Amino acid sequence: MNQAADTPQSLTVVATEAIRQRILAGEWADGSQLRQEALSRELGMSRVPIREALRQLEAEGLVNIIENRGAVVSQLSLPEIVELLRVRVLLECDVLLEAIPRQTSADIAEAEALLARFEVALRDKDISAWGILNAQFHMALYRAAGRGQTLAIIEQLHNRTDRYTRMQILLTGFNDRAHHEHTQLLEYCRQKDAISAAAFLRQHIMNAEEALEAWYRAQAQAQQGKRGRKRKSEPAAD
Repeated sequence: MNQAADTPQSLTVVATEAIRQRILAGEWADGSQLRQEALSRELGMSRVPIREALRQLEAEGLVNIIENRGAVVSQLSLPEIVELLRVRVLLECDVLLEAIPRQTSADIAEAEALLARFEVALRDKDISAWGILNAQFHMALYRAAGRGQTLAIIEQLHNRTDRYTRMQILLTGFNDRAHHEHTQLLEYCRQKDAISAAAFLRQHIMNAEEALEAWYRAQAQAQQGKRGRKRKSEPAAD
């Protein structure tokens, strides 16, 4: 590293990005403990920037810092995931309405290139890339709105729901539908049809919510069935 890169602030930025990407790639499961000593060794820096990075990631909602346990990868319940998706609907539809009249051919080309990469990742089952490319595609469509603060919030929402986006695609067989819906959204943007695009985006995000809710309900029913069979198989008390 050069001297500029060795400052505490720059080391914290490096550590934050490295840990963030490993969380988003699914390297650590929900609830996994993030040990400062191990991260310090792996990233080749002291504990100070690691500690600051974990605090930053806690502010982003990716990490929880728990007394007597330290930092763990955050875990969301279904109601919390649904709430975040509904906040996404409110912000993203509003931003897209403002962005579309300002989108240039370069903006559309960038989104198109990201969609092509997303399609390859879906086909190759490159699960770690799904959530990241999904977020990058959406952000490419919104950037023309020029609303930096809102876009930063949207990016954090995507980061917090990234694992569940990947889980939704993987576990609900959403591959083809995800690509089809992104293609249609891009076409509305290309046509400068902001009203149709915003309405379609709302349904696109709500479809993700419905798919996750259905999967969670199926899992809960399966668990109840297992418990019921276990109770039946247990010998009766004397």
